[in-house]
Amino acid sequence: MSLKEFVAHEVETLGENELRAVAEYVSFLKFRARTSIDEARLASLYGEFEQEDRELAESGMEDYARALSQEDAQ
Repeated sequence: MSLKEFVAHEVETLGENELRAVAEYVSFLKFRARTSIDEARLASLYGEFEQEDRELAESGMEDYARALSQEDAQ
């Protein structure tokens, strides 16, 4: 018996509430498949914008550190 046949056979034995739960789960699986993130593409994007992100994060840090030092001195 194939997996598909096994699942179909098991579904035949379920009650209404269980069938509703199975239908919700199938909907979830289909949604997840449509919205899955391509991890390789995501890693590529991180790499592509890494330098820009670093520059943005570091911009203004000297002013911030200076302000903290002034605050500590008070």
